[in-house]
Amino acid sequence: MRWLPILTIALMLPLSACATTRPATYLVETKGPYQLDTGDTVRVTVYGDAELSDTYRVDDSGAIAFPLVGSVQVRGVTTATAAGRLAAALANGYMRNPDVAVEVAEYRPFFIQGEIQNAGQFQYVYGMTVRAAISTSGGFSDTADRNRAVVYRRQGNEMVKGDVDLDFPISPGDTIVILERWF
Repeated sequence: MRWLPILTIALMLPLSACATTRPATYLVETKGPYQLDTGDTVRVTVYGDAELSDTYRVDDSGAIAFPLVGSVQVRGVTTATAAGRLAAALANGYMRNPDVAVEVAEYRPFFIQGEIQNAGQFQYVYGMTVRAAISTSGGFSDTADRNRAVVYRRQGNEMVKGDVDLDFPISPGDTIVILERWF
């Protein structure tokens, strides 16, 4: 009878290594104004000049090719800053006091992979969550972990990773990984 507590501890000790732990969670920034990047399409309106008002895609170098002024860098800036850069470029010998507005016409896509029905690239809709992204991709597979996901997001020059729940807001360009559940 004296050996019972010692025997219990001796048998439980190896099993304690089997306890599951959640992976490390890294900060994934969700705040701040939207910043333009490669793949976004912007609608530029130049008041008083219908020929310059059009939609433009942000290219691989992070710029838009704008008539008269050429390439204008917009990667990593807000639509208001992009409008200011375009107005400054047009004011440099092409127009007097240009009034320019920039808005996002189409966001760059997000990517989803793992234990879902259809992995791939999908069109982002403002305000999307991980749950909405899963629905867009056709839903979970039979072996999916239905409580959490991993989101990879570029922040500056770094790729950050976060272990998140399904109501976490995603951003354009995010990669979402749905993990397999362990029974």
